[in-house]
Amino acid sequence: MGTPEGFAYRDERGTVTITHHGRPAGTLRGAAAARFLAAVARGDDQQLMARVTGNYKHGNERRAREHPRNR
Repeated sequence: MGTPEGFAYRDERGTVTITHHGRPAGTLRGAAAARFLAAVARGDDQQLMARVTGNYKHGNERRAREHPRNR
């Protein structure tokens, strides 16, 4: 657990559509799409897609919220 999976992307003439388990999770256009495609070529595409869509913090929010430092 903790490793993102199930993400995929399509590059359609400058527009990148990111899906998670077949459902649309985000769309990037223009410069953001170009930066995304360059970053995918360099690294872990699943982690990158999770971060871009905002779907990467699941699992530890409750524990962090209950920590004495965050009260």
